[in-house]
Amino acid sequence: MSQPRARKRDSAQSLDKQLRFAISRKRLIGLRYDGVLRIGEPHDYGIRRGTPRLLFYQLQRATGDHRWAAMVGWKELWLSKIEACTVSQETFPGSRESSHRKHLTWDKLFARVK
Repeated sequence: MSQPRARKRDSAQSLDKQLRFAISRKRLIGLRYDGVLRIGEPHDYGIRRGTPRLLFYQLQRATGDHRWAAMVGWKELWLSKIEACTVSQETFPGSRESSHRKHLTWDKLFARVK
């Protein structure tokens, strides 16, 4: 019984490292979130209202017919629903303050794009 818990903890630690790395280096990420593939920019990562979350600017989303659609916009993602994450070599310019002037209020902020 202790092995599954250890794997889950390792997975959470791996996701934590990936998000911190991607945010600090302004790298695009690919996610499987709640069963749907998404590509975008990770901006803020922390705990909000007691739940670990990611503020994510989505650039593309997989559709049901195995195609990609440009579905652009801000998403607040719960880390518990992220099933997989990959960090791209491709970068993005940084903060999108002009399109999202107010950052969310966080209980604890681990990383933020500057």
